[in-house]
Amino acid sequence: MSLLDLIRSPADLRALPQDQLEALADEVRERILDVVSAHKGAHFGSNLGTVELSIALHRVFETPRDQLLWDVGHQAYPHKILTGRNAALPSIRKKDGLSPFLRRDECEYDVFGAGHAATSISAACGIAAARDLKGEDFEVVAVIGDGSMTCGLAYEGLNNAGDNDRDMIVVLNDNQMSISHNVGAMHRYLTNVRTNSVYNRVRDEVKKLVHHAPKLGSIGEMMEQFAIRADGAVKGMFVPGMIFEELGFRYVGPVDGHDIDGMIETFRQVRKMEGPRVVHVLTTKGKGFGPAEKDQVFWHAGGSFDRDTGAPLKKSPSSLPSYTKVFGQALTELAAERPEVVAITAAMAGGTGTDIFAKAHPERFFDVGIAEGHGVTFAAGLATQGIKPVVAIYSTFLQRAYDSIVHDVALQDLPVVFCMDRAGIAGADGPTHHGWLDIAYMLAVQGMTVTAPKDGEELIALLRLAIEWNGGPFSLRYPRDNVAAAPRPIGEIPPVEYGTWEMLREGQGLALLATGTMVLPSLEAAEILAGEGIDATVVNCRFIKPLDAAMLARLFPAHTHALTVEEGTVVNGFGTWARGHITERWPGVSTASHGLPDVYFPHGERSELLHEIGLTPEGIADRARAVLGSERPRSLRETA
Repeated sequence: MSLLDLIRSPADLRALPQDQLEALADEVRERILDVVSAHKGAHFGSNLGTVELSIALHRVFETPRDQLLWDVGHQAYPHKILTGRNAALPSIRKKDGLSPFLRRDECEYDVFGAGHAATSISAACGIAAARDLKGEDFEVVAVIGDGSMTCGLAYEGLNNAGDNDRDMIVVLNDNQMSISHNVGAMHRYLTNVRTNSVYNRVRDEVKKLVHHAPKLGSIGEMMEQFAIRADGAVKGMFVPGMIFEELGFRYVGPVDGHDIDGMIETFRQVRKMEGPRVVHVLTTKGKGFGPAEKDQVFWHAGGSFDRDTGAPLKKSPSSLPSYTKVFGQALTELAAERPEVVAITAAMAGGTGTDIFAKAHPERFFDVGIAEGHGVTFAAGLATQGIKPVVAIYSTFLQRAYDSIVHDVALQDLPVVFCMDRAGIAGADGPTHHGWLDIAYMLAVQGMTVTAPKDGEELIALLRLAIEWNGGPFSLRYPRDNVAAAPRPIGEIPPVEYGTWEMLREGQGLALLATGTMVLPSLEAAEILAGEGIDATVVNCRFIKPLDAAMLARLFPAHTHALTVEEGTVVNGFGTWARGHITERWPGVSTASHGLPDVYFPHGERSELLHEIGLTPEGIADRARAVLGSERPRSLRETA
């Protein structure tokens, strides 16, 4: 029986002899390799880097009584393995399987849900405050890293925790990476701490001196005080600023994040301290798997591969490009003709397609790190000077910059272009990453143009229009999916007139008003209905705001029924917006909406979730029948 077979909870880990922990770490790493290599897609490199750290933390702290928070969540596979979920690990990211991140309702050891970066310190502050208010006694440990220290929320938490002097521990998992390479001044600062040879050499000598000194009596106490003062002096001399100490934290580190014994001893000593403490742990993303250590960006996550060589397992590749790639290439080509165009992203160059732009126009590419709010306000500043910023951020992450969108861009009527990848169902990343709110939140912004292309060519046409548009902010949304057909060269794609819809199928009685990814399925639904004698009109509502008043007047009241279809929330989304206009002007028209229901949907394959929701040709046809009163919808979750 393997050591891992004995670990059903951290209590079993704490019962193991310490000299067996390295062997346990090897088994955990092998388990991650086995599962992820056979998986269609899972996070990888970050988890290989946190194996020893996870073991050391659960060894020293009495979890779940001691509260352990993991930032982001995609670095927590070892934590899941050690907390009773090893057998279920192959189900991770699959429908009805383990969450790809952390969920409070999945396991008592998941203290705080995590999917977006830099929440752990602020949440730990709240948990520590609640502990003190209730007069309880336990440790609160926040593990932050994998790029999260580029996010402003981390510093808001540090600032508050350092000021109130509350008992808590922040473990900085420093692997020098986000998904892409870390950027910014904090990255340079931490690199300085990592590499300052004078500081580390003097610090090691002090540790040796104390280690060989008597442990008891006045001499031992004197040596301990000397060590504390010497360490502080060395930091002050050789580490610029000592930002954590200045913020009110006791700083310990850097510590080798792959030395289990060293970390256990460090955490035991840190646990005896009081007040806010930072333990700076150095880990290697992709540790123990050569290809992942060599190319840490590529191996952040990926599909199945040969676990020995790292070669991807053969699968039938799609001949069609992704929306992301179509966007990246089009932006790059358009920028070649317009020198005022710049691209901004938030630690997601590869994920947004802006890495293509970066290679062609490096001086006009800005990766601001995990700092979405800063990225948007930075874009606003650029726009005041005649620059045309294109901000490419996932729909779910752009939520974090909403005030900047409203206050800094829209209120000043600045022509910033927002390109929101992963709009709608994001698939295996689940509810923290589904982009179901962007239509609703962009619609609420005064002066914002809101659009959604039906295919790759329309994405290019709308992007070109957005770059040319100077009438205020302009947004586009598109899915994590491949386009339905490869687009023609940019020069062959006809322009789109601002604010216009497109009649794709003219019928009578029922009008299907579809937007974005739901346009082509609505056309298919109309063909299904045609076989039943229902002649539906299908309109491509590519402009969600403004609505096409001329097209609406053409449609109503000639059509007696209208069904809006969108891959966005039905609460205050396109349907609510369009139906309000229709019923106000043509009160005799019966209207209904079909979209993402008002619940948090789980993770799973994008196609699986769309089918369950009813956002497929068959599901749309079902909903249309219900609108006409001929049949109740058969989708598993009825929408309003």
